[in-house]
Amino acid sequence: MRENLLMGAYTRPASDRDAVAKDIEDVYAYFPILKERRDQAAGLLSGGQQQMLAISRALLAKPAMMLLDEPSLGLSPKLTKEIFEIIVRINRERGVTLLVVEQNAHIALKYSDYGYVLEIGRIVMHDTCAALREKDDIKEFYLGVKEAGVREGRRWKKKKQWR
Repeated sequence: MRENLLMGAYTRPASDRDAVAKDIEDVYAYFPILKERRDQAAGLLSGGQQQMLAISRALLAKPAMMLLDEPSLGLSPKLTKEIFEIIVRINRERGVTLLVVEQNAHIALKYSDYGYVLEIGRIVMHDTCAALREKDDIKEFYLGVKEAGVREGRRWKKKKQWR
């Protein structure tokens, strides 16, 4: 697994070896389980541990921005919460901008600052996540909260008519 981490630092100069070693220790601080399993083959890690490894490998490249595609996919709710808390820490502590694509609206709106709602490939709404959480359409369609009279025939898209 250590080789996988080092691949993240592949583009860094050889003179940066001490900084890479420090960065590996830093990612172990974010994900202590990776330190415990550092001698294990990456293919034998659990899905959550592989997600942690992928994030760690990306951090070793010293990015200004990271794109995370469905970081909660296949993870337990507990592990999903842990991953998102670490993502927030990475943003705050390292200043890395994170663009997260996530279908779990509850978790995405809880841990993000700004959100875009996509429907059939187009942006239908965007705002701060705090404001999005308060919108009736978001509550009904994405958070499963249905208040009487919210829908009243409103839709962001017209319903497809099959003939």
